[in-house]
Amino acid sequence: MDANLFRSLSFGLLSALTWGTGDFGGGMASRRAHAQAVVLWVSGIGLLLFLLLAQAFGEAPQGRDLPYALLGGASGALGLLAFYRALAQGEMGLAAPVAGVVGAALPVALGAFLEGWPGLFPALGMGLGLLAVWFVSRPEGRARPGNLGLALLAGLGFGGFYAFMDRVEGLFYPAAWAKLTAFLLVLPAALRARPWPGGREAPWVLLAGLGDAGGNLFFLLAAQAGRLDVAAVLSSFYPVFTVLLAWLVLKERLSRGRLTGVGLSLLAMALIALG
Repeated sequence: MDANLFRSLSFGLLSALTWGTGDFGGGMASRRAHAQAVVLWVSGIGLLLFLLLAQAFGEAPQGRDLPYALLGGASGALGLLAFYRALAQGEMGLAAPVAGVVGAALPVALGAFLEGWPGLFPALGMGLGLLAVWFVSRPEGRARPGNLGLALLAGLGFGGFYAFMDRVEGLFYPAAWAKLTAFLLVLPAALRARPWPGGREAPWVLLAGLGDAGGNLFFLLAAQAGRLDVAAVLSSFYPVFTVLLAWLVLKERLSRGRLTGVGLSLLAMALIALG
């Protein structure tokens, strides 16, 4: 296997693992605290971590990265806020796969526009992705129909983050600028939000912050090692880990239809990656 492809695959899957774990923590914290306050803390933790890493590794800021990082941070913040609200209002097994498929579709479409038609397998993957969204979006049990809109909005935000951050050349400073943008965007609303995370939510907020930062970092490494669409699709496997944690910790039950949707979403991502 080509060394760059191996690196892209490895970093992409690490991104999925850390993002999925962080999203579970964010969803748990948002069940007791306001989602905007949680996003503020998550952004602040990531900002501090990336600045420390930039200093530790001696990375120099590059001015050309700034606009892409700011746009990526804004898109990612909106997506994360919508995602946490969706997780707080319903079952994690519903919101996570929908956001994952939509978030993967946008950079794949951008890749087709900039780099040409992706091929047969990605096209089949897109079709299966739409079918997967239909399966997992059907309200069941205590899942609310409105969660689908939030999940779709989250996916668009994540897709925008993928597309903009793929344009940067640096690592820690672009990630820090993106987190600073998210922090400033959420700050006014978060200051008015109640309740804020307290002592009981602190471990979940810390898990969310570290997981989200890890997902950002590993995605950048995956994108810089290979193609944007491959990195985005692999990183979008995070719903697998979010759903797994929801099943293990919260004992959430997934119906046959929901499981079919999750399976189709994963197959869609795999087919897109084959392109």
